[in-house]
Amino acid sequence: MRSLKLRFPYAGQQARSIDYILLGIGCLVFVVCFYQLRLIMEEIAHWDARIHRLEQQQQHKKTPRAPIARITQETQQELKQAREILRQINLPWEALFDSLEYAVSKEIALLSVQPNVANRTIRISGEARNLVALTDFVEAMEREDVFENAHLLNYKVKQENPYRPIAFSLTTTWIDLP
Repeated sequence: MRSLKLRFPYAGQQARSIDYILLGIGCLVFVVCFYQLRLIMEEIAHWDARIHRLEQQQQHKKTPRAPIARITQETQQELKQAREILRQINLPWEALFDSLEYAVSKEIALLSVQPNVANRTIRISGEARNLVALTDFVEAMEREDVFENAHLLNYKVKQENPYRPIAFSLTTTWIDLP
């Protein structure tokens, strides 16, 4: 086998200027990339500093500025009312109303629902077409998982109405389900 004689660049080639142009373009691209990297790093440093300042401002806002001893009686009363409102808002209203709607039949018309958050009781007023529908409603309320101790407080047959509906008042307590 014969040996190859390779020479770069070829003896007759006049490409030296092209080599230097390509080297210059490569260096120029490198410098541009390095400049872009530097700009991006500066922008990242700027945003990191800004985030750090905002976090420090948030920490200053979280610390109470007034000592607790300066809370007046009026402020304590307002805080108590606010807690009571939050407790009422955080009740499981959807579960309560869903259970109530499930227990009501077409023969029952609810006129008012009065929840008492402190005692966890609900007073329900309504009208029933007949006594059987009323007792079925009370039993359906007792069967619901959310309610317990459903009791009929009073009822009265409306004699002046030709259909003779029964006006009633019922109370029940609700329980929290897990």
